[in-house]
Amino acid sequence: MSPRWTPNPDVRTGRHVVHHLHAHLVFVTKYRRRALTDEMLTRCEEIMREVCQDFEAELKQFNGEDDHVHLLVHYPPKVQLSRLVNSLKGVSSRYLRKEYDAHAGRYLWGGRFWSGSYFAGSCGGAPLTVVSQYIENQQRPV
Repeated sequence: MSPRWTPNPDVRTGRHVVHHLHAHLVFVTKYRRRALTDEMLTRCEEIMREVCQDFEAELKQFNGEDDHVHLLVHYPPKVQLSRLVNSLKGVSSRYLRKEYDAHAGRYLWGGRFWSGSYFAGSCGGAPLTVVSQYIENQQRPV
């Protein structure tokens, strides 16, 4: 390793890859019902941290309101984001419905906790305009 280079702890390395992938995820409760309490959000964060660990990902940030949650996930390139999302939603739904059945049952029915849809946005790194300029300004051989 070069003495001039100090490694960034957020940039991970694998055998043949160096990566820095983050995704902003938003999950909404079914029918946008206001079913989440502070205690449920705390438990939801714990569950989602465990799921992320199973995928060798890291839950960097978590927060939410009574009808949705926001996650910032740092994940490796071998993980399909859609599979991670399905596990996060499936496992958290199962545990939250089991542990808070009396409360959740008042707002949600039919065995569903989360809406079928979700938001996923890539984030981190340079803005698209900067990356585009960088690629454009590469020195092509003549």
